[in-house]
Amino acid sequence: MSPGANQPQPPKRARRRLPRSFKEFTPTNAFSPRKFFREMVWKALLTRRAGRHLNPSFPKLREGQVALTWIGHASFLVQFEGLNVLIDPNFANWLFLLKRQRHAGLKIKDLPRADAVLLTHAHFDHFHKPTLRRLLSPRIAIVPWGVGDLARGLGFDRVLELEWWESFARGDWKVTLTPSKHWGARVLSDHHRGYGGFLLECQGRRLYHAGDSGYFEGFKEIGQRSPPEIALLPIGAYHPESFRNVHMGPDEAIKVFHDLKARWLVPMHYGSFRLSFEDLEEPPTWLRRLAEERGMTQHLRILQEGVPEVF
Repeated sequence: MSPGANQPQPPKRARRRLPRSFKEFTPTNAFSPRKFFREMVWKALLTRRAGRHLNPSFPKLREGQVALTWIGHASFLVQFEGLNVLIDPNFANWLFLLKRQRHAGLKIKDLPRADAVLLTHAHFDHFHKPTLRRLLSPRIAIVPWGVGDLARGLGFDRVLELEWWESFARGDWKVTLTPSKHWGARVLSDHHRGYGGFLLECQGRRLYHAGDSGYFEGFKEIGQRSPPEIALLPIGAYHPESFRNVHMGPDEAIKVFHDLKARWLVPMHYGSFRLSFEDLEEPPTWLRRLAEERGMTQHLRILQEGVPEVF
């Protein structure tokens, strides 16, 4: 189904302001000022930024092939023959007080021109305006309901808002917004902004990017309605336990992988920004161990930032 006339219109745009505190990024009460500063600001400031920008060698694809390049965090370049799609691109070295802990896998100037940019929700680590302004145009931005006003004025030719299970199709590719268990406010006063994941279908292949989400029964519905071949699933920002209301750990990501009936699990949302209190290296290490214990290592594809992989 394509976006229709019954889609609710966003309310009148409010005056912009900076967040009053980091609590505005999360619906939990886990951030005491002292612990937040010590764990997420001070320790990160003293840590040398790891990783490096690579000079990417994007593959020449045949019809039916898909290449994934993990930029870092939840950011991906997805390529088919004749189609380039960016999902949640973020090249920031800083998000307010938060220092990026690993370099983006490539430089923004090395990106190919994107035919579409998919933005899962308005949080600053997924919807980074300075990055979006620097992308080559023309482009289409596809966002959840209530997020379109943030994307306008950033250089997009078109901005399309979707509700859950609505789709936009052009030529041989289609994008569908799917439900998730998260929240969409950019600042505390927002109550109208949507959120979700995306199903991207092209040339007989189907890829799913979950955005941010805690575990919920809706993943089974996605697997029943549109099982993806490749599942890009978040595995970080799960400690303390209250964070699992809106994020997943590796254990739940594996459960989601089975709910979706996917073939490959590609982890994301770890290692780039310290958004919670687990060690940055813990999520992929734990995921590898779980995959070995459950005999599914052949289904796990942990990508290196900036290195395209063909599926």
